[in-house]
Amino acid sequence: MGHGIAQRVAQAKVPVVLFDINEESLVKAKSLIESNLTMQVDEQVLGVQEKEEALTFLDMSTNLEASVQGTELVIEAISEKLELKHGLYRSLESLVSKETVIASNTSTFSMKDLTEGAKHPERFVVTHFFNPAQFVPLVEVVKGAQTTEHVVDETMAFMKQIGKSPILLNKDIPGFVANRLQAALVREAFYLLEEGVADARSIDLAVTDGPGFRWGFAGPLETADFGGLDIWKSVVENLAPTLSENTKVPDFIQTAIDEGNLGTKTTEGIYSYSSDIIQDRLVERDQYLMHLGKLKQST
Repeated sequence: MGHGIAQRVAQAKVPVVLFDINEESLVKAKSLIESNLTMQVDEQVLGVQEKEEALTFLDMSTNLEASVQGTELVIEAISEKLELKHGLYRSLESLVSKETVIASNTSTFSMKDLTEGAKHPERFVVTHFFNPAQFVPLVEVVKGAQTTEHVVDETMAFMKQIGKSPILLNKDIPGFVANRLQAALVREAFYLLEEGVADARSIDLAVTDGPGFRWGFAGPLETADFGGLDIWKSVVENLAPTLSENTKVPDFIQTAIDEGNLGTKTTEGIYSYSSDIIQDRLVERDQYLMHLGKLKQST
């Protein structure tokens, strides 16, 4: 996800260095960024000059010390392995000033876990982006017990500067906000499919062309207000006893995993895919998100 974050920062005309220990990964990242920018030009979301200007704010390096020299903010987006993150943080804390903010893109670890052994835990914060990070506006900001208000304020301000919609969590809770909401919906979707209530395509359509269609405008709590809290009291009390309470995935999902059918990464999952279909869907997704983002900015 690092390349998407770097692209978004560069498009906001903020100098950014994308670091990786692997030169090949950086070559691939640059190609992806250039391709994404070209797509925005083709879709008339971005001008040619804006594309070229964005690239001037982007640098890449395999040298960590050079990458972070004089920086005010480091966003870590490496694998979700705590020992790797701790190793990187130790290196960073030996290279940057104590005022430099260190942010993690984790969706897994708590601030307590992340800052274990840190010299300056007060400058750590979570900035959880959503894929594709260059298009999806949301960033979840999570502070630790020792994170200073200055760090929080600076982080929130920076996210707004690069065109994001940051939310600040008052509690460090597993899954944060968005993934908890998403997991609740996916659990119910798995349950409905397992019970044969509807086929997979119909369940997906019920979301994208139903509640999901309006969620881009109003979230569930505002929707409840407009629907009437008395109405939603009845909805929740009538439906809650019938909803899935599963704490594990259904057997058919586990069977698919055991058989190596993991979704698009293996071409078989709940649906069947060809390589062309996967690529086409990813392009369609990015085009859709580009235009949705442009529409939301204009309203």
